[in-house]
Amino acid sequence: MKREEFEILVAEALDTLPEFFQDKLENVEVVLEDWPDTETLRRVGAHHPADLLGFYHGIPQTHRTHHYGLVLPDKISIYRRPIEMRCATVAAMRAMVARVVRHEIGHHFGMSEEQLRKLGVY
Repeated sequence: MKREEFEILVAEALDTLPEFFQDKLENVEVVLEDWPDTETLRRVGAHHPADLLGFYHGIPQTHRTHHYGLVLPDKISIYRRPIEMRCATVAAMRAMVARVVRHEIGHHFGMSEEQLRKLGVY
């Protein structure tokens, strides 16, 4: 899939979020990257770049204090190549991108991996 087509899938995933969540995504940048970098892989304990589909870089809203301000935007990275490797069709890719976007946004709102698993966001 061309990068531009994949960008559309990410934009669709963001557009289909409930308005409540869209309004709360202040100071968050969602970026498309081909692969995770070595530092991100190390942080999550992944051994291969294909193991990671997305990552939230930032301070979750639940951990922010009144001193939080004048900071660079949080970043949600969506990793294109690992997602493409797992999906045989555009429909599967669309569903996977939507799931990864929701998962990483969950981290932005302070949810743990365990909480996200319980909610079925995996």
